[in-house]
Amino acid sequence: MVRKFFGTDGIRGRTNQDVMTAAMAMRVGQAAGAHFVRGDHRHRVVIGKDTRLSGYMMESALVAGFTSVGMDVIMTGPLPTPAIALLTREMRADLGVMISASHNPYEDNGIKLFGPDGFKLSDEDELAIEALLEQEPRLADATRIGRARRIDDARGRYIHAVKQSVSDDTRFDDLKVVVDCANGAAYQVAPSAIWELGAEVVTIGVTPNGTNINDKVGSTSIEALQAKVVEEGAHIGIALDGDADRLIVVDEKGQKVDGDQLMALIATRMAEKGSLRGGGVVATVMSNLGLERYLQSQGLTLERTKVGDRYVLERMKEGGFNLGGEQSGHMILLDHATTGDGTVASMRVLASLVRSGQPASEMLHLFDPVPQLLKNVRYSGGKPLEDGNVQRVIADAEAELEGKGRLVIRPSGTEPVIRVMAEGDDEAQVKAVVDRICKAVEEAA
Repeated sequence: MVRKFFGTDGIRGRTNQDVMTAAMAMRVGQAAGAHFVRGDHRHRVVIGKDTRLSGYMMESALVAGFTSVGMDVIMTGPLPTPAIALLTREMRADLGVMISASHNPYEDNGIKLFGPDGFKLSDEDELAIEALLEQEPRLADATRIGRARRIDDARGRYIHAVKQSVSDDTRFDDLKVVVDCANGAAYQVAPSAIWELGAEVVTIGVTPNGTNINDKVGSTSIEALQAKVVEEGAHIGIALDGDADRLIVVDEKGQKVDGDQLMALIATRMAEKGSLRGGGVVATVMSNLGLERYLQSQGLTLERTKVGDRYVLERMKEGGFNLGGEQSGHMILLDHATTGDGTVASMRVLASLVRSGQPASEMLHLFDPVPQLLKNVRYSGGKPLEDGNVQRVIADAEAELEGKGRLVIRPSGTEPVIRVMAEGDDEAQVKAVVDRICKAVEEAA
């Protein structure tokens, strides 16, 4: 069955257009509520959001939808996505909802759904909800309409859980940390958690106004953080995205440290303590070959999945892994969270920094990335990857890179774009390969 509404990470789009209207949000609440109303107990859903302006509208619409099918609603206000996953499980809720478009600009919004176990919904559940969206809602009897309430201690619960992800004797007393919260969901909780463990915290991106989420701040726009770390003479900088499920780090020199280096560090420390399960790490096809080689040198494996943290998580659960992530900064530590959690990952990095006694620029540089180049080719229609000449050019490129690099070619799941990525030891060869394939795709398109 082809998905009509759900993408790789829930439902997402421009607010007041297509799928991201208040009317659709209410229907999602009715459909998801109806799907998860099972048994005779009072059913409950936890709803959180980030700081974008349309969050008020989408929250109200979802509340109307869920209560209309007999589900009680608990609203938390702005909180990170992983906090909603946590609270869904801890409050014995039947469903969790996060209203966020992650790192997208404020004009967009999205709806992410979590099951009672705190994990994102399976394909089967999402398809069942999609089918219900096409039907008339099954409204509750007037005597069974749900109630809604806000809770005031959600932030404190999450901060406590974040601090529990490091050992009880961990303190950050000698660290000066710049924390960039992207004017998003973690603007209160992330700086508080790090400060409570003793660090001197300098903040940016903590004054949300509804329209400045991810605007020149956060993990996808780190220039302000890089400048602030150097200006303040800080030991390290932490950048989260709008819903705080991903992390990018800046070292004391202002240099960017991506998810691959963070996974290398966390995996190494976990392996040293004997707490790494599965014998390695799960990452996507986009992670650098340098990470794979480094892990192999440590006697660890790197298992690759399709792009998307849901695919990383699926493989982790199947293979018994407890660490996975993406180059873009999603870090999944299954011992402490059921989804990517940038704040939990940052606590691990800061704890390692304290214990190592090294500057961040040394501690966070465990391998040299091989040259990697990604280019996007936009097309207007058809299936250019099925063109005979394109397939011949790709086959020739794979043969040329064999033993010296990798080639990843995939269509975007959200726009008419072919993504062409190559990496290898010879930078000039990598560029030539990518350019040849892009030219062939452009001609076919």
